[in-house]
Amino acid sequence: MAHEIVIPRLGWSMEEGTFVNWLKKDGDSIRRGDPIFELEGEKASQEIESVDEGILRIPPDGPKPGTVLKVGAVIGHIVGPNETVLPISGPKPTSVEVKGLVASGVSVSTLPPAASPSVRRMAREAGIPLNQLEGTGPGGRIMSTDVRPPSGNEVRRNQPISSPRARRVAQELGIDWTRLTGTGSNGRIREQDVRAAAGRHSSTKSGSAPAVTSGSRIPVSSRRRVIAQRMLASHHQIPPVTLTITADVTNLVNLRNQFKSLAQGQPSDSTIVPSYQDIVTKLVAEVLKKHPMLSSHWDNDSIVVPGISELNIGMAVDTDEGLVVPVIRNVAGLSLSQVSAESIRLIDRARSGRLTASDMQGGVFTITNLGSFGIEAFTPIINYPEAAILGLGAIRREPVVSGNHQLEDRASGSDVRNSDQIVIRDRMTLSLTFDHGLLDGATSAKFLQDLTNAIANPSAWLLII
Repeated sequence: MAHEIVIPRLGWSMEEGTFVNWLKKDGDSIRRGDPIFELEGEKASQEIESVDEGILRIPPDGPKPGTVLKVGAVIGHIVGPNETVLPISGPKPTSVEVKGLVASGVSVSTLPPAASPSVRRMAREAGIPLNQLEGTGPGGRIMSTDVRPPSGNEVRRNQPISSPRARRVAQELGIDWTRLTGTGSNGRIREQDVRAAAGRHSSTKSGSAPAVTSGSRIPVSSRRRVIAQRMLASHHQIPPVTLTITADVTNLVNLRNQFKSLAQGQPSDSTIVPSYQDIVTKLVAEVLKKHPMLSSHWDNDSIVVPGISELNIGMAVDTDEGLVVPVIRNVAGLSLSQVSAESIRLIDRARSGRLTASDMQGGVFTITNLGSFGIEAFTPIINYPEAAILGLGAIRREPVVSGNHQLEDRASGSDVRNSDQIVIRDRMTLSLTFDHGLLDGATSAKFLQDLTNAIANPSAWLLII
């Protein structure tokens, strides 16, 4: 029996996905679990594995890289060894290899060279088309050394690095990305580099202004469209309420300064200085143990409360292609240094466009930080279907009244105020938005109150973990 290969739903709100490329070729033998194609859905790319066994049949008019397809669309079949192939339209691609030419009316570029999934992934990350490589393996198979020479160079000489999205946008805009200078890590060419080049190209060609200017019309990227859809869905499906409180973070600042002093003189690759958000993330996980409802979510007519090992906390990361929320898993079971290391790893993957769908799944609570922009308080939007999100504001040094308590004057028998003092303290505003359909205001307020106490005394909380 022939089995259809369809576009799966990778996210709760996904209605369509972008086909990246096939990882197998027509006629290949497929086993269950073999990755057969790569699909970009919502905010990340993912290799799609086969759930059936047999022989892969790809129609000549099958999807090309960059094609946007609806969820459920049929793009190929897996058939038995002696099974009649389902009728397909158009001629079957020839296997004649004529590099750079067209044979029997079919471009050789439609016949991907043989390579393992790991080698294909390595080539994609390096921005090297496989059909430009000479395979040194059996039967011309592309090997890892063909992509990454033994000398240790990441890519072949003069071959720039680019993200899959940058290459796709370059194709759409008619830009030769191999001639661009990347602004990403290690010279990686990003989507913004391609769009900037398109603006320059348009300006040079027609004398008009660059694409991104006041009064211009900017094409909506698929990621921006997904962000807008998810924010709108969150707003429509959740009755949000935001609570704010000012926390004394003087001890938090002192603790981080101690970490920084300890790291001085140590090798940079052996000592990680936790960020303020790293420390708060660890404290949030501990406070969630006392207030598990803040990490719950709806599941049809039930409320699901995760276990301690499932306290996976998302962190909002701003990238050139839009906002993403990678997830640090089992924060309660990690040390502070492990939380910091995982945070650094995920942020690097997010900003280099290498996040996978699994990197952004399973979160039960999200933290977003606008403090670096000088924002003191804001109203964060819940990352549906989670129940709450915490916003961190900027840390400010402010004068605070200390010693505000009453004493009895024995001579007059009346109460007098003890001598007050003005002291300088580091303070930060916490903004907690919660789903009022799932959580009561008192429940959320108690969580925020305990978190404020934990942040005010971080060392004590970290010692008892």
